[in-house]
Amino acid sequence: MTEFITTRTTNAKNDILSGVTVALALVPEAVAFAFVAGVDPLVGLYAAFMIGLITSVFGGRPGMISGATGALAVVMVSLVAEGNAFGAEGEQLGLYYLFATVILMGFIQMLAGVFKLGKFVRLIPHPVMMGFVNGLAIVIFLSQLGMFKNAYGDWFSGIQLYIMLGLVALTMGIMFGLPKLTKKLPEALIAILVVSAIVIFGKLDVATVGSFIRDGGGEGLKGGLPQFQTDIFSKVPFTWQTLKFIGPYALILAAIGLIESLMTLNLVDELTETRGNTNRECLAQGGANIITGLFGGMGGCAMIGQSLINIKSGGRKRLSGIVAAVLLLVFILFASGLIEQVPIAALVGVMFMVVIGTFAWSSFRILNKIPITDVIVLVAVSSLTVIFDLAIAVIAGVIISALVFSWENAKRIRARKRMRDDGTKVYEIWGPLFFGSIIAFNDKFDVKNDPDNVEIDFVESRISDHSALEAIFNLVNKYEAEGKTIKLKHLSEDCKILLYKASPKFREVIIEDIDDPRYHLAEDPEKFTKPLSEYKF
Repeated sequence: MTEFITTRTTNAKNDILSGVTVALALVPEAVAFAFVAGVDPLVGLYAAFMIGLITSVFGGRPGMISGATGALAVVMVSLVAEGNAFGAEGEQLGLYYLFATVILMGFIQMLAGVFKLGKFVRLIPHPVMMGFVNGLAIVIFLSQLGMFKNAYGDWFSGIQLYIMLGLVALTMGIMFGLPKLTKKLPEALIAILVVSAIVIFGKLDVATVGSFIRDGGGEGLKGGLPQFQTDIFSKVPFTWQTLKFIGPYALILAAIGLIESLMTLNLVDELTETRGNTNRECLAQGGANIITGLFGGMGGCAMIGQSLINIKSGGRKRLSGIVAAVLLLVFILFASGLIEQVPIAALVGVMFMVVIGTFAWSSFRILNKIPITDVIVLVAVSSLTVIFDLAIAVIAGVIISALVFSWENAKRIRARKRMRDDGTKVYEIWGPLFFGSIIAFNDKFDVKNDPDNVEIDFVESRISDHSALEAIFNLVNKYEAEGKTIKLKHLSEDCKILLYKASPKFREVIIEDIDDPRYHLAEDPEKFTKPLSEYKF
């Protein structure tokens, strides 16, 4: 009992400390992504709070952090700009169109959970996963380079650059070295506190969270609780034209959000050696986005960077995400003055360490050990993630992998031919029979020169799709047109049912009474009830 309480207490301590660290890192990112989307910083902060809290409580992956993300923000920027064009100057209709889109996005994501589409993330091959994390690491790295510019967009130089680099290096050094001394303290939080103390007590003139917000046009982190956005229903007309406008954006945002969330879930699963619930995560993400849109947030999804910070800092349970979300709101309401003093350099250092931890460095080591097609997929997904967005990159990677898989399997169809004593020619088919292998399958047969009796044995083959059924149907017709007798053996049950529906004559062509343990084991293990000695080989 004492051990149980000690374990639970230790986990709670790690979750709370990790939540504090994540909350500190969430602030500048939420603000930055709000600026990218072209909306007020509070819109991003509210999204980080609401989505983070709801998914932490109801999501399918304890320890995973969700909030406003850059992958969604880059799509939202054009949505907001087009929405603003619908109204008068200064009316900011784009913001309300964004809220409506986020609500629709949430409903789409919930439908994905209801229909249990989350399981399809299992179809994402490992090279696509590696390309995803590599591309995301590069995107995170590139996004941090903007912190090395002043308010006018000019790169830092001279002493300003050296101080920035020094503070970033110090943050990274603490995060790298502290775990080697003790793992009881969250390295990211300690690094932020140490660097912040140096800046505050040393009175260094560097960019802070507060100056970053003000330079971006904001008025600081002062804000109240999220308010229900009744103006959505009065400013956004519920018409077919509106649906045509926000529908494609909502679909793209929903796809990007789910893909990033479910792939982050898989990554956290691997790191923690536990299993999350993908369909539950879809429902939670969708519900969170609906609430966020109604209460003035920009929408979001799982954040791989913050999730890795949380996991590395010891956060494993739902408590870590809840603490991060609640503290974020506390910062907004009560501690905005303190959080504004945190130097941007410290947060950049934390994110650079996240980049190092996110990037799959093993991909360089295995490049010459994996098939060239997997190398192409890995590089393509990494590049497309940087150039376009996550959804396009992952979809392209899955399509490339699927085409390669189909091509390779299409070449594996084989036919072993032999003659029986009674003059019957037997074709034993090996390999998968599907749309890609149909041509090779048809080339195995010599209809004109075959004897009058032909038997095709499918015990080592699987009929996979309609193209395969059509090929069998056409082959039978060709033999019968030549006046020859053809029999089909060891067809799967589903294939036989479809052929019987296609034509009654297949009841005469297909051999049903088969005494072969291989066939019964493949079809239905429960049918294989007789001892082996009773089967004839």
